[in-house]
Order: sequence, then structure tokens, then C-alpha cells
Amino acid sequence: MRKAIYGGSFDPVTLGHLDIIRRAAKMFDVLVVAVLENPNKKTLFTVAERKSHLELVLKDMPNVEVDSFEGLLAEYAKNIGAGFAVRGLRNAVDFASEYQMHLINRKLAEDLETVFLAADEEHISLSSTNVKEVATFGGDIDFMIPLEIKPYITEKYKK
Repeated sequence: MRKAIYGGSFDPVTLGHLDIIRRAAKMFDVLVVAVLENPNKKTLFTVAERKSHLELVLKDMPNVEVDSFEGLLAEYAKNIGAGFAVRGLRNAVDFASEYQMHLINRKLAEDLETVFLAADEEHISLSSTNVKEVATFGGDIDFMIPLEIKPYITEKYKK
């Protein structure tokens, strides 16, 4: 069985994330989309909320599981029996940082292969940070996110 992990903060999940998930799900028997619990990062949504959002938008994908983890992705991958780590790339800056992480993960888990998926040109400028920036000022985020989660984002910025 070919099992992969796609880890990230997903704060919030974007259409770019969703594109990578859909494409990766076709490549593997099981894809675990895992929300990273990073105590050093200030997030808009809790881990439970981010998991709930992912479960909502991925409900029609039977080979995709949603989970969360803290610590090292390489350790988590070992614990769940994933042999592949999926990473999305939007640009050369992403590649530089993701390739460094790939090298570190290979030292931590030599059997863990990294699979890089290039972002679709439609999603190249999408990031969770950009979604939050636009939402902060009341801009249109419909082209950036799965519409199922828009009410949750709108609610956060009402406060």
C-alpha cells in the first residue's frame, strides 16, 4: 500500500492546497492530510477547527484521511507508516525551503521520499497568509478558498 502524508498548517485551507490534495490522492492509496500543531506559530484557527474545515472540504475523497500532529513530520510519517511526503511548490523560494526540509527529513527517516507537486498557475499566488490579509480588509476571498469554509473565515474577522 502506498501511503503519503501532506502536512501543513492549513490556516486556512486554500484552493491551492485543495488542488495539491486532489492530485496527490490520485497517486497514492492513502493520503493523510495532517494539520501541524506548531506552538511557535500564531494561527487564526485552532487545530480542531482546521481539521474540521479539511474534513468538510475533503468529505467526498474516500482515500484521504485528516489528522493532526506535533513535532517532526518525519517521525509522524514513520508512526503512521507513510513512505512519502507530498509538498506543493509555487515558486523558486518554495523549492529552496522545501528542498532543505527534504534533505533534513531524509536524515531523520531515510525511507521517506518527498514528492514535489508544482502549483497550478491559477493557484501560484495563493497562500493562507494572503487569504488572511485580504480577509482582514474585507476583500473578496472567493477565488482563494473552498467556499464551504468562507463562513468560518468571515466570522473570525467580524470580531
